[in-house]
Amino acid sequence: MMNLVVIFFSFVLVNNFILSKFMGLCPFIGVSRNRESAVGMGFAVIFVMSITSVLTWVIYHGILAPLGIEFLKTIVFILVIASLVQLVELVIRKFSPALYKALGIYLPLITTNCAVLGIAIIAVDENYGALESLVAGMSGGIGFLMVLIIMSFLREKLSLEKVPEPFKGVPVAFVTAGAMALAFMAFSSSMIANLFPAE
Repeated sequence: MMNLVVIFFSFVLVNNFILSKFMGLCPFIGVSRNRESAVGMGFAVIFVMSITSVLTWVIYHGILAPLGIEFLKTIVFILVIASLVQLVELVIRKFSPALYKALGIYLPLITTNCAVLGIAIIAVDENYGALESLVAGMSGGIGFLMVLIIMSFLREKLSLEKVPEPFKGVPVAFVTAGAMALAFMAFSSSMIANLFPAE
């Protein structure tokens, strides 16, 4: 149980995919312009990362490893992710056309979001169990959502400020993301281990 708590806080704070591993920067910069899009994308990523981490664990340990074809994991994982993203896209288009329009091209780009593929490969490489993989995927998505919401709030505030012409738009977004990454460096693996010591 304690291991699950450590995995959760690790992927939300210490090993945040955007601010620590620099994965998923394209949707991060593209969707964080307003809060509604950021929240919609964040929940879509949580869903895809959670389901992907479990499905890829089952496929890897149930099919690839027993057949000795582990080297195919990247290709198989990408196919699983692409299928899940198509499902999410269909659901959002049916139930929330406004959100679907707001997310635009960034929704299908979840397929190529390296954070989603990253969690699947990390879960296998770290030899996580099924439940640990689910927690890792869910917490990775929650960390993604949290950073998107913070960034959308900051970008909305920055849009009301006088920003020098060369820094307007994406440049000031990257500067802000860099400052956020520095702030998140305060969280460390040792801090998480001290908060939740192993029994």
